[in-house]
Amino acid sequence: MTDHGRQTPPASGGTPCGCGHEHAHPHEAHPHTHHSHDSCHCHDHAAPPRKAPDGKAAHGHAPGKQRVYTVQGLGCAHCAAEIEHQVSRLPGVADCVLVYETRQLRVTAPDPDALLPDIRRVCVAVESTAKVIVPEDGQEEEATPLRALLAGAVCFAAGMLTPHPIAKPVLVVAAYLVLGWRVLWTALGNLLRGRVFDENFLMSLATLGALIIGEYPEAAGVMLFYRVGEYFEDRAVARSRRQIMQAVDLRPEVVQLVESSGTREIAAADARVGDIVLVRPGDRVPLDGVVLEGESRLDTSAVTGEPTPVRVAPGDKAVSGCVNTDGLLKLRVTHVLAESMVQRILDSVENAAARKPRLDRFITRFSRVYTPVVVVIAALTALIPGLATGNWSQWVYTALTFLVISCPCALVLSVPLTYFAGIGAGSKRGILFKGGASLEMLETVKMVVMDKTGTITQGNFAVQRVAPAGGMDKTALLALAAACEHASTHPIARSILTAAQDMALPAVTDIREQAGEGVSAMLDGKTVLCGSRKLLARHHIALADDAGETGGAEVLLALDGAFIGQLIIADTVKADAADAVARMKRQGLATAMLTGDGEDNARAVAGAVGVDEVRARLLPQDKLTALDELRAAHGAALFVGDGINDAPVLAGADVGAAMGSGADAAIEAADVVFLRTELSAIPDAVDIARSAGRIARQNIVFALAVKLAVMVLGLAGRASMWLAVFADSGVAMLCVLNAVRILRRK
Repeated sequence: MTDHGRQTPPASGGTPCGCGHEHAHPHEAHPHTHHSHDSCHCHDHAAPPRKAPDGKAAHGHAPGKQRVYTVQGLGCAHCAAEIEHQVSRLPGVADCVLVYETRQLRVTAPDPDALLPDIRRVCVAVESTAKVIVPEDGQEEEATPLRALLAGAVCFAAGMLTPHPIAKPVLVVAAYLVLGWRVLWTALGNLLRGRVFDENFLMSLATLGALIIGEYPEAAGVMLFYRVGEYFEDRAVARSRRQIMQAVDLRPEVVQLVESSGTREIAAADARVGDIVLVRPGDRVPLDGVVLEGESRLDTSAVTGEPTPVRVAPGDKAVSGCVNTDGLLKLRVTHVLAESMVQRILDSVENAAARKPRLDRFITRFSRVYTPVVVVIAALTALIPGLATGNWSQWVYTALTFLVISCPCALVLSVPLTYFAGIGAGSKRGILFKGGASLEMLETVKMVVMDKTGTITQGNFAVQRVAPAGGMDKTALLALAAACEHASTHPIARSILTAAQDMALPAVTDIREQAGEGVSAMLDGKTVLCGSRKLLARHHIALADDAGETGGAEVLLALDGAFIGQLIIADTVKADAADAVARMKRQGLATAMLTGDGEDNARAVAGAVGVDEVRARLLPQDKLTALDELRAAHGAALFVGDGINDAPVLAGADVGAAMGSGADAAIEAADVVFLRTELSAIPDAVDIARSAGRIARQNIVFALAVKLAVMVLGLAGRASMWLAVFADSGVAMLCVLNAVRILRRK
C-alpha cells in the first residue's frame, strides 16, 4: 500500500518535523516502506535540562557522587533537620538531604565514604542514639525503650498512690530518673557541645526547674507524659513509613527459574536477562518479561491502580508487580531486578522523598527561629512578672511550660510526612510523583494542557466508519479494502485488516501500487481502486456528495469506474477521556490540547471529549510557544504528553507529566509519571496534590494554634506542664495521624 497522499495521523505523540511530514517519533519517521519522501531526514529535538525542585532549570549535577546511608536512632524530625544542616556544612559536601520518613541520608561529595567519620560525629553530636549504617552492612532493628517506660510508669503510679510521706517523693523521683536519665544525659552531652536549643535540653531544663520549685509529681508526670508521647509518636511514624513502603515495595525475594531438568528457586537479584521463569496462579510477576507459554489474566492494580485484570498470551509483555490470577505462565526475563518496574517504583518513591517542597524547606528554616524566640519569651515571662509581682514560683512555672512547647517537632515532622504520604498514595494509584516539590507545584496549576495522540487517544488507528455508496454493502466494502491492503504494513492498512479479520476476503489479483496515491487491483475482470482522492480524480471518478472532510484519514474505493464508498480511519479516543476532562473542569481547571495532527482531526477529538482550546499542526518548538501563551492567559500549567517530541514542553511546563507507556525521554523530562494509560490519572493526581497541601497547612495551623493557646493560658495562670507536653508530643502524634490519612483515600 502506498501513502495514498492522505494526511496520516501519527501513531503516538505525533508532531510534524521540519520536513513537513507527520511522525510518531523521530525513529519511526515514515514507517511505510513505499513512502514517496523516504529520503528526508528529521532531526531529534533534545530535551532541555531537567527542572530543579524549585522549578528552575538545573544546569548540571552537583560535583561528586551520591551515597545513601541509613540513620537509625533518630529521636525526632527536628534532630533530623539539624543533622542535615550540620552535615551539609562539612568540607567537601556538595549536597546533603536527610529524609526523616525513610531514615535515608543522601550525601553528595567526591568521596562520601571518606567523610563517614565526620558524618557519624555530627549525627551523634545532634542525637546521641543516632547510628549511620552503610548499605553493605545491612539494616539493624532499632530498639524501643519500652521496658524503661513501663518501669518508670509503675514507679510513678506507686508513688502517687502511696500515702507514706517519705516513700512518695522517693518513688516519684525514682520514676523521674528511670524515665528521664537518657534525656538528661543527652542534654548534658549536647550542652557541652554548645547545643542549647535541643529538645532534650529544653525538656531537662523544664522538669529540673519543676523539681527545684518542689513540683516533684509534676516533674515526673511530665517526663512520663513526654516519654509516652515520644513512644507513640515514633510508633505512628514507623507505622506510617511501613504503610507507605509496603504499598510501593513489590520486589520479590525469589523466582522460579526454569531449566532443562525442571525448576529451581533462586534469589530474584540473581536472575538474568534471557532467563525463563515460572509464574504460578496467585504469584506476583517477579520481573519484567515477555510471555513465552500460557495464557492468563494479570491483576495490575498494585502497579497501575487499574482494577480490571489484563489478559496476556504468548508474545505479550508482563510487568513486574502484577499478580497472575489464572493460568500458569512462563516468562522470558527482559529486565533484571534492579531495572524492573518494581524497583523503578520503589526508587521513585524513595528519591521523591528527598526532593522537598518549598513549604518543608520554609518550616525547617522557621523552626530554627521559632525555638529561640519561645525560649526568650519564657525567660522574659519568668523575669519581668516575677520582678513586678514577687510571685516567682508562678511565673517560673509558666516559663517552664513555655520551654516544653518550644520544640518544633510537630511542625518539622508533619509537613514532610504529609507529602511523603501523598507520594505513597499516588504510587498506589499508578502515579509516580518525582518529589514533594512536584506535588506542591501541581496543587497550584490552573490549566491542564494535553498532547492528543497517546494521551487523549489510544495511539493506534482503528476504522471508525464504513460508508458504502452506489448500493454497496458495508461488509463487502470493508472486505474489499482489506483484500487490496493485505500485503501492506502501513498503520492505516493494519487497522483495515484488523477490522476485517473475521471476514472472508475476495480474491483480488494484480495488485499494483500507485505512487503516493494508493493501489489498484483486479476483481473478476473489474478494476478496483483503493486510496486517496487524488487516485480517484486521476481516473476521472466522481465522488458522492457526502464524501467530504471527516476529521480522520480516509480511504476511498471505486469499482469498475464508479465510486463505491469510503472508510474513515482515526485514532481511538480513550474510553474515560470525556469523564476525565469533565472532572478537570469541576476542579476548576481550564483544558487545552496541543498536537501536530491536522486541524480537522484535532478539533473532532477535542469536541468529543470537551477540551476547551485546540492548537493543531505544531512543531515541538511551537508546542512550547503555545504553552507559554496559554500559561500567560490562564496561569500555571500542567502539560501531559508521551512522545519524545514532547520532552521540551514537558521540561518547560510548570509541571510536566508523562504517560508511562511513552518514550523514555518524555518520562525522564517529566515531574509526574502515570503508569496507567487512563486519562483519569490526571484529575486523580490533582486531587492527591491538593489533599497533601491542604493537610500540610492544617497541621501547621493546628500545631501553632495549640502552642499559642497554651502560651496564652500559661500567661493567664491556667496552663500546666501536662498540657504543655500535650502541645508538644501529643500534637505531633495527632499531626502524624492526620498526615497519613491521605493513604486511605479511595
